[in-house]
Amino acid sequence: MTSSVQVLGISNAIVDVLSHVDEAFLARLDAEKGSMVLIDQARAKQIYSMIGPATEMSGGSVANSIANVANLGGRTAYIGTVADDQLGGIFVHDMKSLGVDIRVPPAARSAPTACCYILITPDGERTMQTYLGACTELGPADVTERTVGSPKVVLLEGYVWDIPRGPAALERAMHLAERSGAVVAMSLSDAECVSRHHAEFLHALERHAGMVFANEREIMRLLGVDSFDEAVTATARYNAIFVLTRSEKGSVIVSREEKIVLPARRIDKLVDATGAGDAYTAGFLHAWTSGRSLRESAELGTSCAASVIQQVGARLEKDFRP
Repeated sequence: MTSSVQVLGISNAIVDVLSHVDEAFLARLDAEKGSMVLIDQARAKQIYSMIGPATEMSGGSVANSIANVANLGGRTAYIGTVADDQLGGIFVHDMKSLGVDIRVPPAARSAPTACCYILITPDGERTMQTYLGACTELGPADVTERTVGSPKVVLLEGYVWDIPRGPAALERAMHLAERSGAVVAMSLSDAECVSRHHAEFLHALERHAGMVFANEREIMRLLGVDSFDEAVTATARYNAIFVLTRSEKGSVIVSREEKIVLPARRIDKLVDATGAGDAYTAGFLHAWTSGRSLRESAELGTSCAASVIQQVGARLEKDFRP
């Protein structure tokens, strides 16, 4: 557990269960197409019994970024909690198969491993039903000098602030990261998450964060402004690198020294926009922790995002070439 690790991720550990279904299946579930809702354990069991063939893989926003850094050839590690059950085994096996160092092994927990049923209709639309389960048990005891180690970057997921002991775990992670010389990076997750934890996010930005990953709505919400241009101007108040994605408008990277504006890459067909931000984050961090410039890092992030949105799923193909 040395500084040879480029990126350590801390997030909600979720197994994605992807299944192709028809409209009638959604009707039987009384699920609104394109929605994402949280479900309980009984509902999770019901859906699992109803779906046909499915693909199961480790998921969650930051976990996807960590997996994609590994797919790019980066050295990565991960902290998240899964139960010692079938899905927990799938999560760990999948991440380890990519070379990710899993720092918290599966364990007996009060809830099963978290899962997200991703129901894909013939038009490519995704309907997600998410059971949080064991990922909500992440706490300060999981974040230690041993599990954090000395990575170049510690990437924190905004959603972890939602879980009971998440804020305490992340506060500890930020202090340990700084002690080891690592850069603290925040992924803001979504605008509503920013609203729920606005004070905590600003505290982390002011005291700890050296890098922030956000889309337009998230950064505007965080900085309390009404336009993206105002948000870019407001970043000057903070000593951090802001990596801001804008979908088809491209991305903007702002630091104390420079501002970089990159257009989005032209694509053949938009198949699934889910995971674009996670892939961008992966490309950016892999390049940046490899010693490349902010512009080069943004270019790789742009390439990764363009590739992911032309396929189903949030993972870069193993033969991906920018």
